[in-house]
Amino acid sequence: MTDEHLTLHAWLSPAFPIGAFSYSHGLEFAHEAGVVGDRESLRRWIEGILDYGAGRADAIIMAAVWRAAKEGDGAALRDMAELASSLRGSAELMHENANQGQAFLDTVRAAWPRPGLDEFDADMARSGISLALPVAVGVAAAAHGIALELLLPLYLQAFAANLVSAGVRLIPLGQTDGQRITSALLPTVSRVAETALGADPNDLGASAIAVDLCAMKHETQYTRLFRS
Repeated sequence: MTDEHLTLHAWLSPAFPIGAFSYSHGLEFAHEAGVVGDRESLRRWIEGILDYGAGRADAIIMAAVWRAAKEGDGAALRDMAELASSLRGSAELMHENANQGQAFLDTVRAAWPRPGLDEFDADMARSGISLALPVAVGVAAAAHGIALELLLPLYLQAFAANLVSAGVRLIPLGQTDGQRITSALLPTVSRVAETALGADPNDLGASAIAVDLCAMKHETQYTRLFRS
């Protein structure tokens, strides 16, 4: 296993301190409303997010950010960061994205420093741009020479696994059922990653409307375990 594999596994691990465990991406209200209540409905919900929601959008953004960072195109990088910060459909989803993005870059800068990362962070702060998670990961991966073909599927896998973990706790499901869902989602992860490799920002779009609505409803949900 190469250093880039090991680095990515560390960054995308549940132990990496970005607080991913505290977000459900609207899933908590979907469960409250009875939309997601068993293994199969959870699998379909996450598959929809990967195919039509934040999974696909984040992968396309990450690919564009990675390429801009590799080419040293600061203007394109800033444009993509600004676009990424505006794509979430609710206040909680925006905070979910931005809080994890800043925490990710702060940790990488401290433990895996590379030239350009401090300057990028300072530029985002000067520009007043909230640092979305796929932007932070894309920039860090480019700085560390991590291949995009490796980055995209592992990022999407980690994203899906975090939602599976939230579902296991909410429904609740057994850990084995959680792993069955994770296994069943692997073809979707690979397909979305492959699509993002050949896409550009003009291909951005989302149609996971139920996710956005559930995320909005979560903001006023009476009892909550998660921050989104």
